[in-house]
Amino acid sequence: MTAQQTTTPVTGIVGLGSTGEALLRLLHRAGHTVVAVDTDLDVLARTAGRLKAALAAEDGPERPGVTFTADHGALRAAGLVIEAVPDDPAVKHDVLGRIVAACPPGTPVVTTTASLSVARLAVATGRPDDIAGLRLFTPPVAGSPVEPVRTALTSPDTAAAVDALVASAGLSPVAVGARPAADATALILGFLNRAVILFDEGYATQYDIDTAMRLGCGLPAGPLETLDHIGLKTAHTALTELWRRTGDCAFEPAPLLSRMVAAGRLGRTSGDGFYTYDETGTATGCTADGPGDPGAAAVRRVGVLGSGAMARGIAEVTAAAGYPTVLVARTAEKADQALRAVEESLTRGIRRGRVTVQTRDSARELLTGAHDMTALAGCDLVIEAVAEDIDVKRAMFAALAEVCAPGTVLATTTSSLSVATCADAAGRPADVVGIHFFNPAPVMRLVELAHTETVDQQILATARAFCRTLGKTTVACPDRTGFIVNSLLFPYLGAALALLERPDVDIEETDHAIRSGFGYPMGPFALLDTIGLDVSLAIQNRLYESFKTPEHEPAAVLEELVAAGLLGRKNGRGLRTSVPRR
Repeated sequence: MTAQQTTTPVTGIVGLGSTGEALLRLLHRAGHTVVAVDTDLDVLARTAGRLKAALAAEDGPERPGVTFTADHGALRAAGLVIEAVPDDPAVKHDVLGRIVAACPPGTPVVTTTASLSVARLAVATGRPDDIAGLRLFTPPVAGSPVEPVRTALTSPDTAAAVDALVASAGLSPVAVGARPAADATALILGFLNRAVILFDEGYATQYDIDTAMRLGCGLPAGPLETLDHIGLKTAHTALTELWRRTGDCAFEPAPLLSRMVAAGRLGRTSGDGFYTYDETGTATGCTADGPGDPGAAAVRRVGVLGSGAMARGIAEVTAAAGYPTVLVARTAEKADQALRAVEESLTRGIRRGRVTVQTRDSARELLTGAHDMTALAGCDLVIEAVAEDIDVKRAMFAALAEVCAPGTVLATTTSSLSVATCADAAGRPADVVGIHFFNPAPVMRLVELAHTETVDQQILATARAFCRTLGKTTVACPDRTGFIVNSLLFPYLGAALALLERPDVDIEETDHAIRSGFGYPMGPFALLDTIGLDVSLAIQNRLYESFKTPEHEPAAVLEELVAAGLLGRKNGRGLRTSVPRR
């Protein structure tokens, strides 16, 4: 044995699912000699093959070896052992028992449980001083957050070994706490489960669901990507345990998830899940937002109907993209105000490096205002962006049908109302499509392109191609309340509001757990304040009217907040400032 080998840390990993394999890669890259244990020989072979392929692709320096084995006895050579099996209590107890039987007293043993009590697991081993936890919210990569968990019985030496392990693996320690972490994990698992159901319904492709949630909500990964990364079996086990413990049907594993696990389609770890993966674990065959449809008609002039924030943002985007654009407001004064607001926004964009002086000057020339709908007569595409009120929208579409030529693309920006109802009001259902921009339109890349059964395919192709020329990414979905983003987002927000029924929930702690643990740009309570509690209530009411399911029913506390005048950021009073407790 060489001097270099004697100083190389030897670390055991038991369980080569998504978390175990991710830790294996990190520690191997950090120079650890790894003893990798799994009782499934196929998993051992697959993980070994992927590691070999990844090393060949990296073409980096030679690293210490990895021993792949089904024999827990091989762990006796390890200076520290990580248990990374699914969060099933019986499985955890069994594996931890095998580890302490193989390793001499004083060997630190780390459990990666996300939801079980580390203290109880530790006591059950008979060696609680050797046991600590690593709370990993998703399978780690370099820089991922991790919370070291010490019990009252964890020895100082074990605690120090865990801290050294975290530093060596290049992970970022965070302080979240068991209760906020459990609540955050439950919220995310419920959200992921609903995404599987939406996909299984055939409403949208996995690519469109993931793209919509990444770009529409700023998530680090889409829900189906996340499930593949976590591992479908791991997610299924966690959901089943939550369902058993709470009785909440939101945690009943989606039938498709159960079928995929039964078929051995476990996600990235098996090479096949919602996506397929090559021998290095890289997703293959993912579609990208390609060129416009060849059947698209040319758009030479654009109309925007409305003068609110959304209408102004859309007009800014279309004019900045080089389209002559007319913004039609109810009065000449409102039209002038809208044009000034667009110019101010473009000027702010220059200061932030998002817009060039040339783009602003060109957009200023291309954008005009009007207060008479006849100004829309020469447009090839008109975007309605008035109040989210179906009666108002129907009136606007009836008027558009009078002034716009047949074949003009008539688009509504609704996020939660029926596109078909707007189409009926126009009397030209083949010409009407939903183009849901996200706010603020100049910044957000996503557009949900909602189509009815009666839309002309050329109209749809023209709308899709037009959105791409604006630099937007389109996701396609049939006309249905909430489309993709709101139908998944608001049950998640509603589940967060339901937590307020418990006296031990702290809003700041829950938001921090979502941000720090899962990398979301903001927690659910901050997001509700940002959207507006009154807007959120209106959307949840529409979703419930359409679907009549418990997950879409508005939380009673939300109705109380709005009734009390707590609307969120817009009036400085909301969840982050005052919350009525039931």
